[in-house]
Parts: sequence; structure tokens; C-alpha cells
Amino acid sequence: MGCSEWILVLLFSLLAIASCNETGRNLPIISFDEGYSHLFGGDNLMVLRDGKSVSLSLDERSGSGFMSHDIYLHGFFSASIKLPADYTAGVVVAFYMSNGDMYEKNHDEIDFEFLGNIRGKNWRIQTNIYGNGSTGVGREERYNLWFDPCEDFHQYTILWTQHHIIFFVDNVPIREIENTQAMGGDFPSKPMSLYATIWDGSDWATNGGKYRVNYKYAPYVASFSDFALHGCAVDPTNDHDSLRCSEKTPPTPDGLGLMITPKQRLEMRNLRMKHMSYSYCYDLVRYKVPPSECVIDPQIADRLRRSDPVTFGGGRCRHGRRHHHSPREEEAVSAA
Repeated sequence: MGCSEWILVLLFSLLAIASCNETGRNLPIISFDEGYSHLFGGDNLMVLRDGKSVSLSLDERSGSGFMSHDIYLHGFFSASIKLPADYTAGVVVAFYMSNGDMYEKNHDEIDFEFLGNIRGKNWRIQTNIYGNGSTGVGREERYNLWFDPCEDFHQYTILWTQHHIIFFVDNVPIREIENTQAMGGDFPSKPMSLYATIWDGSDWATNGGKYRVNYKYAPYVASFSDFALHGCAVDPTNDHDSLRCSEKTPPTPDGLGLMITPKQRLEMRNLRMKHMSYSYCYDLVRYKVPPSECVIDPQIADRLRRSDPVTFGGGRCRHGRRHHHSPREEEAVSAA
């Protein structure tokens, strides 16, 4: 092989390596000002010098938050987030979609919520959805984290189409919600804005309110970067816009398609088997019969039953146990 041929091989190799490094990262990353605006919290929201990173703080005065400029019907929405360290009991960081400002009585919502904890215990992730104001049917799931979310940034993604919603952590699916007939009108189907907030959830976030925010450790700072905002923007008053977006396929990065592959499904199942600590589908205190959209995995049911026989085994209910539906929009308005 001659020198020129070796150079060509080397160039192709470098291109292949670069392509691999861009897997899951090839959708354009936008600056904060391109896609978002200040929601509440005054100077507790700080746009960093590069314009592509933002910090949200919670202190005695207020939490803080931001929201997307546009309203979307379906799309791929992602951010890298680094959570506060040390004692974070009662602190809630949220990355979510909602239209509660437009549809007060029948709003939709798709939630990532990060629930703080006492020192020595890790944050937990909670996912949830509402459709048409179905807040009476809580569809929460919670997961114990398999990494330290305070040491470095991790990527959290919502993929929303007319057929399903998929939650990803570092490009690994952790939950899929299908738009089945059993869901009825409870599947989110109206245009929504994207939000990120940090706020005081002392009444419910850590052990049902047993441990509260301690402002001795404030400010609590959550950092956001790598904003991917690739949805179908709509004018909610224009029915033609909604129809156009219903038929449009959202873009996804390399390595993530619109459907979960068999390999990804196996990864998701293993992760849920090891790290899921709560799912409404298995909660026999709330639902003697699981909601009709639930598909019960016997092995997951057995593991949850052994971890909490009261909640997942249908035993005697502990007094005072409740599940909270967090009113983030009201929190934002009152804090603004």
C-alpha cells in the first residue's frame, strides 16, 4: 500500500471516529436565548458567559425557572443537567412540558422531576404524565439513580409523538407510554411549552414531607446545558397547525429512532428491574385493579412486593401515605 493510500485510510478512520463521537449529539444544540426565556426567580436564573448554559437557584427568597419561546405539538426535547450536591431534602428540580397556562381545567403534562434527599442518599427521578386534566389518575414512576447526578452533567430527554412518549436518561430509555385505546383521552395530545424549574417541595418531595428544605445549605443550584429543542412549533389557535404537526415526524439524533429497538427494550427492562422503586401500575393501595393501560411484569411485581409489601403487596395501608401532584405553574406564578 502506497503513502497516498495510507493517508486515505487514515482520513476515513478519523471520519469514522468523529461520526461515532457525534452519535446522539448530531441534532443542533441551541443557545438559551434562541429557545428559552426567563419564567420567574429574578437573578436566581443566570445565563453563563457562553450563552449555552444556565444555572437555576433556590434560596430563601425564591426558586427560579425558564420556559420555551414556542409551543410545540410533538418533538424531541433534551437538556444536560447537573443537580445540587450535599443536603437537598425537599428540593425539586423539574424538566417538563405543560399547557396549564392555556388549559386550566384539562391541561396536559409530561414530567421529569428530580427529588432531593438527605445527606448520604442520592437524588431520585420521577416521571409522570397527564392528559386532559387527568390529575386524579396519578401515573408516577420513580427510579433510584445509578450514577451521581451532582458530579457531572447527564442528559435527560423527552420524545413525544402521537403514538407514544419515551423518557431517556443518557440516551437509554427508562419508560415508554403508548397512546393506546385503554388510555382514552388521558394521553397528552394538545400543544405544550417546555419548562425547567427549581423550587421548594418540602411538603412532599422527601419521605412524604418528613425532611424539608434546610436553607442553611442554600443556594441550591441546578445547571443546564446542551439544549436540544426540536419540536413542531404551533399557534394553538390554528387548527391547521395542529394537524400539520400530527402528521410530521420529529427529528431524532443518531442512535435514537422513533421506536425502541429490541436491544434498547432489553436495556430498559433491565434498568427498570434494578432501579425502579415505584410505579402506579403496581400500587395495590391506590389501585386494587391496575389501570387498564398497565402491562404487569411478574418479575418486577415480585421485586417491588418484596421491597414494600404494604404498597405493592396489598397489605395494611400506613396512615398518612399519599401521593402528590405538584402544582408547578402555580408555584412559578406565586414566586414571580
